[in-house]
Amino acid sequence: MAANEDTSNIPQSPTDDLPAAQTADVAQAAGEPVVVARKQGMFGPADSGDTSGYGGLQREVLFPGAAARPYGGWFDEVADVLEEATGSAYSEGVTVVIDRGEMTLQVAREHLLTIAQALRDEPALRFELCLGVNGTHYPQMTGAELHAVNNFLSITHGGRRIRVETSCPEDDPRVPSLVGIYPANDWHERETWDMFGIIFDGHPALTRILMPDDWPGHPQRKDYPLGGIPVEYKGATIPAPDTRRSYN
Repeated sequence: MAANEDTSNIPQSPTDDLPAAQTADVAQAAGEPVVVARKQGMFGPADSGDTSGYGGLQREVLFPGAAARPYGGWFDEVADVLEEATGSAYSEGVTVVIDRGEMTLQVAREHLLTIAQALRDEPALRFELCLGVNGTHYPQMTGAELHAVNNFLSITHGGRRIRVETSCPEDDPRVPSLVGIYPANDWHERETWDMFGIIFDGHPALTRILMPDDWPGHPQRKDYPLGGIPVEYKGATIPAPDTRRSYN
């Protein structure tokens, strides 16, 4: 960065310019990691053969635990305003996680719309932008295998960012659509449905966006078969995953 470059408009970390005691609070707010699952192999699939040579690798899937107050920086302000604005939706349906200087709200799906509406409309929050929704799949997390993760940005408050994560079971893969609150989530929710099979209730046209309309299954789930067609390059062909050597 040039010596004379103006950096006054660059969003800062919530811990920037805090007294040492408050900075320590942010570090202490992070809960102990929670083991949510255990998986074998490099990538997780267990029914398609091991083509990586790491089939014997066993690892714990760790999530950061719930944080304890004080969270530090502006995180406490966000929590206070949300709790006051949404009442029981916050107290009964939200778990706060502070990890690596970032704030995540784990929100029960029945309270997602209430929380998202407050994040957008409350003057002290004003997260005007939803930057899209991502899907994740944890097959070992019985009853919460599928997760939809929305990321929000506040322009009004200098680039604050917050993450909202909602889970649902594979046998009832539904979460509310945020298109009515954040219209730009339209295509993001379609892609998450296409790749992970999460049904966004209330979406105006939840159809596939990448795969053909008649495509079976959802290709980014961990239990989706690895079989496919060879990938061709100039002068070489890479065989499909299910036809490669198995190390099992």
